[in-house]
Amino acid sequence: MLNAIYILWLRQLKRYFRSKSRMIGSLGQPILFLVALGFGLGPIYERAGGGNYVQFIAPGIISMSIMFTAVFSGIEVIWDRQFGFLKETLVAPVPRYAIMLGRTFGGATVATIQGVIVALLAMVAGFRPQSLILLPVALGFMFLIALLFTAMGTAIASRMQDMQAFPLIMNFLVMPLFFLSGALFPLQGATKGIAIAATINPLSYGVDALRGALVNGTHYGFGTDLLVLTLGAAFFLGVGSWLFSKTEA
Repeated sequence: MLNAIYILWLRQLKRYFRSKSRMIGSLGQPILFLVALGFGLGPIYERAGGGNYVQFIAPGIISMSIMFTAVFSGIEVIWDRQFGFLKETLVAPVPRYAIMLGRTFGGATVATIQGVIVALLAMVAGFRPQSLILLPVALGFMFLIALLFTAMGTAIASRMQDMQAFPLIMNFLVMPLFFLSGALFPLQGATKGIAIAATINPLSYGVDALRGALVNGTHYGFGTDLLVLTLGAAFFLGVGSWLFSKTEA
């Protein structure tokens, strides 16, 4: 079983590094948000007393990049189904949950790498982590965010047949998650409706954890962030494994 998980994990990494266009193309949106919002709204944010907006927004953009890469890795399940690779995988003498875990850990690793690349680009744009000691903590939270949303994307994709419908459904899901996570604005002083939406949004805790690790400021606290992200990842891994066990090639 562990060998199957490792093989599928390695396959996800090979797919990522072989596709140069995918690597470069997936950086376009985070760079646009970082530059357009970070420098466009920066003076307004600073005059309002919020400080350096690039420092504030960078953890949110890193989280966004991880979430998008993680969730859309699920489309590979539909792709493999259409081209027959999924059938070959499903008939292998290994538990189906092992296939789900291998795909999920591979997709999460790819999304984490994507997040690290975006973090480096944010540093070029002027972002500066406040504590080098907490960088490993930030990396751990990045992987938890990636694991949660890769499992979510894979779980949804395992029940879908239409490759064109998957991006539409995912955009309908991930855009509200991003905009209501506090990635672009502080949750302190937010209206009651926004505060409630952020509280039930798993990405809010990922953004908060990264912001705490990188710029020393959390809204919910590290303990709450870790608990919610861990339970969320475990939940979607469980649901995804169950759904994947019923998948037909």
